[in-house]
Amino acid sequence: QVQLVESGGGLVQAGGSLRLSCAASERTFSNYPMGWFRQAPGKEREFVAAITSSGSSTFYADSVKGRFTISTDNAENSVSLQMNSLKPEDTAIYYCAADPEGDYTTDVAWAYWGQGTQVTVSS
Repeated sequence: QVQLVESGGGLVQAGGSLRLSCAASERTFSNYPMGWFRQAPGKEREFVAAITSSGSSTFYADSVKGRFTISTDNAENSVSLQMNSLKPEDTAIYYCAADPEGDYTTDVAWAYWGQGTQVTVSS
């Protein structure tokens, strides 16, 4: 059973940056694609970014493209999401996920989830 634990969330002003990390209980990143989703109050969970198991390809939602960067650190057994130029609409709980099957932009495709970390962007 893969366990994922997110960290790095917090409160930041619009235009600022945050870096989220997701630590895995085992060497997950060389075996599975990894991803980040987010869920704002009253909204469905939505895809943010994903990275292939090799780390050679990344994918982003249009809303974050050019501002967010997903990366893996196999030495640290973690996947990170660097978030720059944050906007109030980025406010949400951010979730790390692993091992998708099917459409990776849908949350039902992913087998493993972290507990989430809150990101709040003030205007």
